[in-house]
Amino acid sequence: MARTVARVIVDALRELGVRHVFGVVGDALNPLTEAIRTTDGLQWVGCRHEEAAAFAAGAQAQLSGSLGVCMGTVGPGSVHLLNGLYDAAKSHAPVLAVCGQVPLAEIGSDYFQEVDNDLLFRDVAVHRATVTSPEQMPRALEAAVRAAVTRGGVAVLTVPGDMGGQEVPEDRPPRFALDRAVTRPDDASLARAAALLNSASRVTLLVGAGARGARTEVLDAADRLAAPMVLTLKAKEGFEGDNPHQVGQTGLIGNPAAVHALDAADAVLMLGTDFPYRDWYPKDVRVVQVDAREEHLGRRTPVDVGLAGDVRVTLEALLPLLDRVADRKHLEDARERFARWQERQARLADPAADRRPARRLRASLDNPGHAVRPEALAAAVADFAADDAVFTSDTGMATVWLSRHVPMRGTRRLIGSYNLGSMANAMPQALGAQLWAPDRQVIAFCGDGGLSMLLGDLLTIRTYGLPVKLVVFDNRSLGMVKLEQEQTGLPAFGTRLDNPDFAAVATAVGLTGIRVTDPADLRDGVQRALETPGPVLLDVLTNPDEVAVPAKPTLAQGWGFVRAKARELL
Repeated sequence: MARTVARVIVDALRELGVRHVFGVVGDALNPLTEAIRTTDGLQWVGCRHEEAAAFAAGAQAQLSGSLGVCMGTVGPGSVHLLNGLYDAAKSHAPVLAVCGQVPLAEIGSDYFQEVDNDLLFRDVAVHRATVTSPEQMPRALEAAVRAAVTRGGVAVLTVPGDMGGQEVPEDRPPRFALDRAVTRPDDASLARAAALLNSASRVTLLVGAGARGARTEVLDAADRLAAPMVLTLKAKEGFEGDNPHQVGQTGLIGNPAAVHALDAADAVLMLGTDFPYRDWYPKDVRVVQVDAREEHLGRRTPVDVGLAGDVRVTLEALLPLLDRVADRKHLEDARERFARWQERQARLADPAADRRPARRLRASLDNPGHAVRPEALAAAVADFAADDAVFTSDTGMATVWLSRHVPMRGTRRLIGSYNLGSMANAMPQALGAQLWAPDRQVIAFCGDGGLSMLLGDLLTIRTYGLPVKLVVFDNRSLGMVKLEQEQTGLPAFGTRLDNPDFAAVATAVGLTGIRVTDPADLRDGVQRALETPGPVLLDVLTNPDEVAVPAKPTLAQGWGFVRAKARELL
């Protein structure tokens, strides 16, 4: 019997290994959701907002490295997917978005809810197409999936409402051909890179997420070059644990040891990173960059030798050409600075620190309400979390505290909106992560602003019984925006949040809600939240005036902060 367009799509998704499709049901999607309903091994996950659906699908794609799928119905339903799809696109996550459309005959007539999907998704998608005839199947689906997977991005396939139920005349199984090329630079380029690195006296590695599949080779390179290793945030996963070379992150969320490791180098080896912040790159230093995406070479900082290729196979070819460096002073100096900084951070994260005489004066100025320090909350979660936990974090201060106080030991995973920088990503990404790994602990570091933006999808967590742990840094403000305003001399404006008791809200919708307001109760509260079966929201009232000192503070930032505080008092 001939299959319909909807059945061809759904059967192919199941054969590809897709287990979940995220979305909100609606008219144009009815043939597709009916096909999902009658398909074993493929689950429809009904979200309360399509943005959450796209974030969840993107999370699964990032964690698994395989296709994530979301759906949005005609018009507003597809529009709502857009922000989550932008996050997937910026993260190079393979995601297929199947979007509804008005009936074929009405396209172009300004019909009710009609939106030009091909135009709407033009910037975000590596591939977009509208099915206008059942004869296009399964070729249209093959092209969309192939583009998403091989190019690492978003593909949008639009299906008009009267098309999903039509029979495909030539019904054949789809063939996707998803193998990706693994490339390496030519020998002459490798020789130039080796000559540059061998002539340097102090080499520092800047390592990004693109090197995570080459951990052994990266550590070998660091050892051979006696090089400290600065990690981007996305490289915490895979390189932070059991690594005698790493010195943490640079940039606003980073630390002085990482900044020194870069500034003191006379050569930098960039591996699988497109770290975007130009001001944090060292000046007057020679650079070798390895990246699988040729367009990334040299676009952030001038590069002397650019090597386009897979990091693992490139290092396999480069390592035999590198001389072993005997003088390890550059590495040891960076590691000593990093250890001292970590000791200072550990003192900040002690819940009892404000009661000690040396800290009472500071606490009277920046934490007069004796609220929980966010550093202490992050450190407590790190202590009690499983070694295979999956972490997500909202953009802003929640990410700062995770970066500084949660080590990615064991097989811990980490995702966030680290390229797009969207609000509200942590909770829906945790939703997708928990469905991807039902037996692993999933912990979301939620800002109060981010959580409240998509608060409705707490109901999705309840509906599907997902045992995610939502840790809310409840500082009653948009903390990162407040800090940005103050460091430029502006008084905080528009950042204050009139929050409810989030734990009570969670309890009202059927989750376990736990609220912590006293630092003395912090560790017990965290432990209880992580050990309680089922979904839990831990609402911790944290200090709204906590300042995350940047890795390389400037006089202008300090003076701006003083002026801002004076204006706020006045």
